Amino acid sequence: MTVSHAPPKQPAPPDLSVAPGDSSAPSRTPPDLEAVVPASVRRSRLRSAPRWARRAVGPLLLLALWQVFSATGVLDPDVLASPGTIARAGADLAADGTLPAAMGVSLQRVLVGLLLGGVVGTALALVSGLSRLGEDLVDATVQMLRTVPWVGLIPLFIIWLGIGEAPKVALIALGVAFHLYLNVYAGIRGVDAQLIEAGESLGLGRWGLVRHVVLPGALPGAMTGLRYSLATAWLALVFGESINADAGIGFLMNQAREFFRTDVIVVCLVVYAFLGLTADVIVRILERLLLQWRPTFTGQ
Repeated sequence: MTVSHAPPKQPAPPDLSVAPGDSSAPSRTPPDLEAVVPASVRRSRLRSAPRWARRAVGPLLLLALWQVFSATGVLDPDVLASPGTIARAGADLAADGTLPAAMGVSLQRVLVGLLLGGVVGTALALVSGLSRLGEDLVDATVQMLRTVPWVGLIPLFIIWLGIGEAPKVALIALGVAFHLYLNVYAGIRGVDAQLIEAGESLGLGRWGLVRHVVLPGALPGAMTGLRYSLATAWLALVFGESINADAGIGFLMNQAREFFRTDVIVVCLVVYAFLGLTADVIVRILERLLLQWRPTFTGQ
């Protein structure tokens, strides 16, 4: 057996004798290339519609399904009126002045209760958050009262304050005070200790630290508490106006319940939702104005 010692075959070098522009050279068809679209560009196309339009898709779809079910008889008018009937009822109540007057009374109750509860809750949070002695004296009592269902206090409020406006306003103020207390207190105690040390190194005294460091640091928590408080205020208003009310949106709902007017009841619920949404939008605007110094993640 013989062993070949010939070197391995090398690949032939490319033919460089053909000029680049020579038409006699064999043509090679380049492969088809597909453009790659980044994921961020694809997402931006989906978001090209205005934000208000995207947010309105869900409610409009629900409204359309509601109208279809009402028109086909799936929903009995005695159980739930159609959107068209509700719109006509709302227009009639607005035309004769009944609905604007009721909205004014309910809005006044919420504003007074929000003011009283906000002052009390914020003051207690400042006392408890800024001082350990204040925390020992205030926090345990507030936490104990917070666990009591504030709706269950309606009979006591009626006995103590009568059946006028006072128990309704007190119920709203109570619900508002607890939410503001918890969030403002958490915001104060959540301030970074290094910021306190930096303020002290710059020569700030106790009240200077409170004004320039602690309160701005607690402001995000306070705004969150305000949003919760507004939601609780409208909820407390519903309970307050359902008992011994002679004016307001709750009074309209009680009258409509006696006459089985589901269209008027839904109109009142829509008004409650509209007022609550308007209040939340106002708080969001305040957040943008007061918290411009805080960069936050807004989603992708």
